[in-house]
Amino acid sequence: MKMANPLAVADLCALGYVSRAGFYRWREAGAATEGGLDLGDEIQRIALEFPCYGWPRVTKELHRRGWRVNHKRVYRIMREDNLLCLRKRKFVPVTTQSNHDRPVYPNLAHAMRLDGINQLWVADITYIRLQHEFVYLAVMLDAFSRRVVGWALEPTLKDELTLAALHMALEKRCSAAGLVHHSDRGVQYASLDYTGLLQRHGITISMSRKGNPYDNAFCESFMKTLKYEEVHREEYRNLAEARSSIERFLEQVYNGRRLHSALAYRPPVEFELSLLPPSASLPLSQVTA
Repeated sequence: MKMANPLAVADLCALGYVSRAGFYRWREAGAATEGGLDLGDEIQRIALEFPCYGWPRVTKELHRRGWRVNHKRVYRIMREDNLLCLRKRKFVPVTTQSNHDRPVYPNLAHAMRLDGINQLWVADITYIRLQHEFVYLAVMLDAFSRRVVGWALEPTLKDELTLAALHMALEKRCSAAGLVHHSDRGVQYASLDYTGLLQRHGITISMSRKGNPYDNAFCESFMKTLKYEEVHREEYRNLAEARSSIERFLEQVYNGRRLHSALAYRPPVEFELSLLPPSASLPLSQVTA
């Protein structure tokens, strides 16, 4: 016997005493709910990988992973799942000692218009809290790509701290002609050993105006990111533990994976690679270091 044709949607709706419009609303709502569950799972995976991402970066990361989703929906899901982040405020010890008799230099960075890497390096120092003491982190950023090119973590604020960060930057990057190094007027950056090393590599020295922290805004912004996304989330027991964790954050997370709003939501390493013509490549040390 020949099997009868399946019932049409209209017949099924009539048997169930529902309207066709109501049936389609129910079906579309079910599909949206299933898709919402998948999206919520993906948002939670991103939140676990990048615990301090807010909804703008989560939305951009979803786009990079192939999702087509509106930022308002991402915000709503993150709010419902309690994934929105709150910033912490911490006590900040003073790390800059500008009351010294060492030479200081004029601010050249504020007038620069950057269009490539290795034009302006910016440097700064911050504290890191351990269980029973403070240690100090010196960093060097390429201002155009926001990439950390040098850093050092030591128990004191002696000149060796900033010199170690500078040596790392010089080993990783070429000091191109016209490169400017900018910092505050701290005694470590004004030392003859430090300024002499810069001058021997043909690097022009620039310093912030006295009492004006906004002259070094690139580093100020980076330090806030470092504290919020790494330091304030950890409880370092000793210097070795702090150095290992901060190295992972700087080299793997911040340089390699974290989306930067000023770079069209790309990580610094990816942004630098995008600057190259198709046939060119950076030296391996600059790509992976």
